[in-house]
Amino acid sequence: MILEQQYPFLLTREQASEFLGVDPKSFDKYIRKHPNLKRFMIGRQERFLKDELILFIQDHLSDN
Repeated sequence: MILEQQYPFLLTREQASEFLGVDPKSFDKYIRKHPNLKRFMIGRQERFLKDELILFIQDHLSDN
């Protein structure tokens, strides 16, 4: 996917929300705090993997 190449391997909160095409506040409310979303910390900085974000969205498409 061409779009994926524009982003670094590790995404910040802002980059992750932009990558998914959602507002950062919506990302925080509906995605970021979900217990099934894999993330890790670098010091105090939370980071997300693009592949994990894609898998999370695919796994939760039918959740309403």
